[in-house]
Amino acid sequence: MNPTRRLFALGAIACAALAATGTALAQFPDKPLRIVVGAPAGGTADIVARTLSEGLAQQLGQPVMVDNKPGGAGLIGLQEVLKAPRDGHTVLVSVNGIVSEIPHAMKLPVDPMKELRPVAEIARTGLLFVAGPNVPASNLKEAIAYVKANPGKVNYGSYSPGTLSHTLGLELNKLAGTDMVHVGYKGSPPALTDLIGGHVSFMFDGPATSIPMIKGGKIKVFATTAPARLSMLPDVPTFAELGYKDLTETAWMGLFTTPDVPAAAQARLRDAVLKVLEQPAVRQRFTALGLDMAPPASPDELVRSLRAASDRQAATLKAVGFKPE
Repeated sequence: MNPTRRLFALGAIACAALAATGTALAQFPDKPLRIVVGAPAGGTADIVARTLSEGLAQQLGQPVMVDNKPGGAGLIGLQEVLKAPRDGHTVLVSVNGIVSEIPHAMKLPVDPMKELRPVAEIARTGLLFVAGPNVPASNLKEAIAYVKANPGKVNYGSYSPGTLSHTLGLELNKLAGTDMVHVGYKGSPPALTDLIGGHVSFMFDGPATSIPMIKGGKIKVFATTAPARLSMLPDVPTFAELGYKDLTETAWMGLFTTPDVPAAAQARLRDAVLKVLEQPAVRQRFTALGLDMAPPASPDELVRSLRAASDRQAATLKAVGFKPE
């Protein structure tokens, strides 16, 4: 074959390959999707994922299954996503702490900051400082006085060691001069069960799991770490209102893939998520859970926020001498 004909032949092959790739991406998704949740059923992440899955199925034209993989502070769910094909059909719905908090609490075989890529933020919220029914306090001031009157004897639960639920208790200890003892759990539901049963006295928990217990009179609530009062709990003050502005903190829930998922698939997923979040029924559902809808942030902006949160978490845990497990 002469050089000119050979060049044309190679060009035709390259164009055909490029067209085939474009067609494949244009058809994404071409099979059912799986949303992995590294938390047990009934928790905030699970509720959000199931709400999101219904809308995504409509937007993407494919069934969307929610697959709970609890344990290891979200690590089991992360590993499930990492071992799946990197084509965008398996994604992770998780709190930002899987990237910004867990690596400081556990010795991990992978670096979530490198292995995960945020596609879209779903919702955000502050945590609630709640107490068991037998705690003799009706507000934050009385709760702090109760802890000080029982040095070394009062504990607080978290939905996992090293998470915001844990470090907020450390921060409160430092700011209020208390010495609550931390008890870590594998998710909110088991921690709340022990809170109601009196095995732990306090907890920082997400609104989605706490509000039903609060409304049912099973637990008490004293304050929120959100920057403003929650619409579902308008009588509950913020920590800033009570003089603890350094306890203003929010967590956000997002949809993640791996960085090597094709950019076109990531963009398609992001577009679908944002359209689902525009639906009034979805917004009402999340509001009822105490979740806020933030203005859409780009993936790069979300990465920057993850790095900033990771730096804060590392500093807080280092200050108290916390060592990864």
